[in-house]
Amino acid sequence: MSYSEAKKYYESFGIDTDAVIKKLSDVSISMHCWQGDDVGGFDSKESLSGGIQTTGNYPGKARTPEELMADMDKALSLVPGNHRINLHACYAIFEDGQWADRNELEPKHFAKWVEYAKERNMGIDFNPTFFSHPKASGLTLSSSNEDIRSFWVQHAKCCIKIAEYFANELNTFCTLNIWIPDGMKDIPADRLGPRAQLKKSLDEIFATEFDKEKVLITLESKVFGIGLESYTVGSAEFYLSYATKNGIMPLMDNGHYHPTEYVSDKIPTMLLFNDKIALHITRPVRWDSDHVVLFDDETKEMAKEIVKNDALDRVIMALDYFDASINRVSAWVTGMRNWQKALLSAMLTPWNEMKKLQDNGDFSRLMVSGEELKTAPMGDVWNEFCLRNNQDGGMKWFDEIVAYEKDVLLKRG
Repeated sequence: MSYSEAKKYYESFGIDTDAVIKKLSDVSISMHCWQGDDVGGFDSKESLSGGIQTTGNYPGKARTPEELMADMDKALSLVPGNHRINLHACYAIFEDGQWADRNELEPKHFAKWVEYAKERNMGIDFNPTFFSHPKASGLTLSSSNEDIRSFWVQHAKCCIKIAEYFANELNTFCTLNIWIPDGMKDIPADRLGPRAQLKKSLDEIFATEFDKEKVLITLESKVFGIGLESYTVGSAEFYLSYATKNGIMPLMDNGHYHPTEYVSDKIPTMLLFNDKIALHITRPVRWDSDHVVLFDDETKEMAKEIVKNDALDRVIMALDYFDASINRVSAWVTGMRNWQKALLSAMLTPWNEMKKLQDNGDFSRLMVSGEELKTAPMGDVWNEFCLRNNQDGGMKWFDEIVAYEKDVLLKRG
């Protein structure tokens, strides 16, 4: 089927595919830098900690800021549209040997990233890094050791200033997401105490003066991690309660819940009570294993809830996964394009009409309509979307990845 035929097909459902393509072209996704080097960063030689682990040793891992930026350029060049990048604090770039610990980070340590983003007309999102550090071997913001707790409080305050620097320099907001790996492997004697310490730390962090229109702070919960199986201080209930009380934006990572929970079901509820929400989009396999995003059922369901509730401007969308078992650049492109496909699929659905069917109790027609659309010619609209954004809708982009691997990645040793 050609695009013109697909256009006519969707017109029968009241969908203007040209308008859909324009809308999708305006959606920016935040691409996470840490897929390119297995969450290594540049500020430390510490191994990954905090329940984070990568598997695989595919050749071509980025080893320097220049290599990482080159790989990100290659990935972004193969994704339709104009997007954002997402950094962790451990990706600070120290020039002339001017290393600084995380509680002393300054905007100047990220000047190279601002230069990179300006040249490409992109915004930057940011994350304090509370893992892979000598002071992160146990609890961080929830620690009862005041030296450790205050160290990480100061780190978060530094990151707020850096996020504000990004926003001012790039003339766009910066989402600053706080996630900590604090928890315990076995059953704790005291569940309340660490959470009281975390609350105290957050109160101190948010006492910092910053422009709330420019820096959008979010809180990200988690169920557990490796070595933190029995207790997580920053649980969903803790962060949601704190965010609601203090006017902080909640961030949901769809891998950070029990396997029987679905973020797609949580999105509409969160939209009822928050002006904006944020997502880290990933693919858990049985647990939070941060696999490359696929065009799978839950990915499509999350996109549906955003689109059908007219919330594209209310949901900040970022990807979060790290796979060292496959070509890292192809992992970026695959995930980015699959999230765009999920949004496109949702935009090609006549939600207003289907809502009317539900309200009128016409569940037979509702079911039949939904099933019919499962085999609709979305692929032809995707190809046209890519074409209008100077991209190929098929797999030709992968040929570029193969050539890049041969010419660049495999030569890194």
